[in-house]
Amino acid sequence: MSNRPVNIANRQEWHSNRVARRNDIHDYMRHHGPIRDFWTDHPGWAAWRISQPYHWATWGAVTDWVGYGWTEPHDYAYGENVYYQDDSVYYGDQVVSTAQDYALQAEHIVQQTPETAAADAAWLPLGVFALTADGQATGPSPSLFLQLAISKEGVIAGTFYNATTNMTQTIEGMADKATQRVAWSVQGQSWPIMETGIAKLTEDSSPALIHFADGQTQQWLMVRLEEPPSGS
Repeated sequence: MSNRPVNIANRQEWHSNRVARRNDIHDYMRHHGPIRDFWTDHPGWAAWRISQPYHWATWGAVTDWVGYGWTEPHDYAYGENVYYQDDSVYYGDQVVSTAQDYALQAEHIVQQTPETAAADAAWLPLGVFALTADGQATGPSPSLFLQLAISKEGVIAGTFYNATTNMTQTIEGMADKATQRVAWSVQGQSWPIMETGIAKLTEDSSPALIHFADGQTQQWLMVRLEEPPSGS
């Protein structure tokens, strides 16, 4: 699939498609029951001490939790104010990087993740998300899911679940203090790397980039899932 984050021409249509796709996924999850608690398969899950993984963290909650001194959020609206043109990445009308360097910056963010045991950190849940291609009003049933949390030191951790293969993997990464970019990968793997803006993870849906080892970058959408009813 080729869905590089180029400058979107019809942004209103794109936004409408995002809302439609979000509602489509929510409707599917309601009628087919909530996904199982895939994070409980994590062998050290008890050490994370997270009792509300679906919790929706607000921007204020994140800034109070992480001691980075953030005030105003940096907006990473891929395809809008952040987009690719030729071999350059633009933020607004300014070139900020080459496409290759932008991916390497995300790799560098992940590499800054400290080796901190889950039991030694306190965690703020960021939610559970379904992953889908961005810009489409409809699509196949969701099969890729992420559960995320952030530590007071800005470490990103959680689990990735592929429902097609029934595989659960640990993810790890970091929120960058200067840029507010947050990037993560599967533990023990250098690529692919997924990234978005930390403020976007406080919204009901978040555009995200996935960088691959071959230099390809794709734009995806993270759709926040509603907490299942008690007893589901």
